[in-house]
Amino acid sequence: MTPRKARKRVIPIVVALSLAAAACSGDDADESGSTTPDTAPDTAPDTTEPSDESEDSDENDASEEADDADTDDDTDTGDDAGDDTGTDGSDDAEPADADEGLSGTVDPIADVGDVEWAVTAWSVGEGDPVELASGETDGGAFTLGEVDLPDGRVLLVEAASPDSEGADLAVVTTDVGAELTVNERTTVAAGYGLAQFFGDDLPSGPNPGFVNAVSMAANLADPVTGDYADVLTTAPNGYATQTLPAFTSLTNAVGACLADRSLCVELDDAAGVDAAASMAATVASIARDPSAAVEPVFALSQLQAGDRPGLEVAPAAWTLALRFDGDGTDLAGPGAFAIDPDGNVWVNNNYDYDPNPENPVCGSDEMFKFGPDGALLATYEGGGLSGSGFGIEFTSDGRLWFSNFGFAAAAPGCPEDEQPPHNSMSLFTYDGEALSPEEGFTGGDLSWPQGIVVSDNDDVWIANCGNNTVSLYPGGDPAAALNLGSLGLEQPFDVVDNGEHIFVSGIQNNTVAVLNRDGTPVDGSPLTDPGFQNPMGLATSADGSVWVSNSGTTTLPCPDRPADAEGAPSVSLISADGTTVSGPFLGGGVTRPWGIATDGAGNVWVANFADKRLSAFCGTDPTTCPRGLDTGDGISPDDTGYAFDGLTRNTGVAIDPSGNVWVANNWETIPVQTNPGAHQIVAFVGAATPLPVAPFSG
Repeated sequence: MTPRKARKRVIPIVVALSLAAAACSGDDADESGSTTPDTAPDTAPDTTEPSDESEDSDENDASEEADDADTDDDTDTGDDAGDDTGTDGSDDAEPADADEGLSGTVDPIADVGDVEWAVTAWSVGEGDPVELASGETDGGAFTLGEVDLPDGRVLLVEAASPDSEGADLAVVTTDVGAELTVNERTTVAAGYGLAQFFGDDLPSGPNPGFVNAVSMAANLADPVTGDYADVLTTAPNGYATQTLPAFTSLTNAVGACLADRSLCVELDDAAGVDAAASMAATVASIARDPSAAVEPVFALSQLQAGDRPGLEVAPAAWTLALRFDGDGTDLAGPGAFAIDPDGNVWVNNNYDYDPNPENPVCGSDEMFKFGPDGALLATYEGGGLSGSGFGIEFTSDGRLWFSNFGFAAAAPGCPEDEQPPHNSMSLFTYDGEALSPEEGFTGGDLSWPQGIVVSDNDDVWIANCGNNTVSLYPGGDPAAALNLGSLGLEQPFDVVDNGEHIFVSGIQNNTVAVLNRDGTPVDGSPLTDPGFQNPMGLATSADGSVWVSNSGTTTLPCPDRPADAEGAPSVSLISADGTTVSGPFLGGGVTRPWGIATDGAGNVWVANFADKRLSAFCGTDPTTCPRGLDTGDGISPDDTGYAFDGLTRNTGVAIDPSGNVWVANNWETIPVQTNPGAHQIVAFVGAATPLPVAPFSG
């Protein structure tokens, strides 16, 4: 079928990210308060609006202030951004006529005096960079003549002052016909968007991840005007979150180096790069390990005033996260993600949309397709979609499966005749056509299904949270469905395939089952370990290792909620053969781990259902980890994680081919049970090693 609403965002409205599970009762807010800090970390300041007032440390107050900013302040800041074109340096420069070829201005925000810049245009992407043209500025303006940019390549324009070892400023785009502006904003945007593709000098890498990364950079700074991008300055971003001030602070740090060359050594040292590294490469290094040298970068940022308020105190880490809310009227309780080979982000949805959490809602019958830049591309419905929770997965040929947990307010809030049945799966073509019937596929004795995985042979494995079983659709055929019981699991939640075995987590009895491909348990299954404390999400890396997110306290993702748990939040590691458990690993700032994913280097990313932070851990190959860290060590700060005030309660997490980490804002911080769904997905820009997706067959 065609999309009921196929929406293309003309002016992107940004926000950001997964599912929070079954009926989180009103007790959950109290429960999180007893197991995690009541206050937001001092390193994540409230930036709802520019102010000299000190930060309110109460997490819930900060959330309310951010909500106020979404409705009151963001539009104004976006309008202000349109007038912001850089006031110092070469601001009187006029760009050359576009008919003369590639042209633009080098227009620093910092006051650097009269500088004639050496400008070089490069074609970058997969393979070696190719110099397209070079020249010098005249009063800040440059014209480099006609350039030919091959399909699939990216235009990178660098500017270097006479006394610099590497390029000082940069801008990236795919539009060779645009008149470009090169300044600190475009440099920071290029460094973060392409963070995972930079070395010490020019970036390179495969598509679609490389070219998609340029579109995310354009969400931070406009390559034509050099101004703040609309996505960064308007709802659901703007001053509703810390990202805009953090971005300003980073541009100020770059400006400090431009204004006083002696400070460049300090910035290079903070980033851990050689003095000959380009400024964009320096910024990219900060983005790849954002908590390595927080204070030195912050100190440099205080030396330039900037044209907008920056951060007043140092952040937990120099992450830049953007929120996306689609059309602003449908996303309600996004649960988890599926990334396609083009880098598009597919999202399932818990609830019907209603902005008032006091209004009871029924289960959503929609799913969404977002572009690699966070723009909503299409909304699809039908096929029995019914309050989908944590299960969403592509087949090898590009069909998309969903498990229908059946989120909804209890009757009579959601009327009895509209209550979801909690017993179905839905299947769609890549074009959004429903292949499942109106009631979905119900074979296999499905019961409150949550996590799913599709094996290479298209077997579909489904964790049934409601009846302690696993369902199997051999080859993806619901007519041949099997129900697998007696696995030693209580409240199965998630399932993964490591290429050798199937692994299933059991929340209530703290176990992980290991199954053969025919569904029979291997000897020694289910695994038990002291570290398994309410295990939820599972993820596997390229070497077959399986990572487990131990929520410690979460008891809510299944229909029959057990007594409150008092375990410790952590992650555990299971060997590829399913025989050995390592850990638990307690660092990284984890508070209530839910979803878990590995990136292209095998490092581990965890979404937390409390306290607004993303956690990262060193994977099984320590050579890919920063600062000499070892397997299981927290990459993100142990006290705060990668704190971000734009998060709510997070469930799903995924890494795309550009290295962006997507997180689902699943439930509101204080979830009112009539309508607890939050309304954004979030992208941590350039934070992880890219994870390519194999092309679909057929």
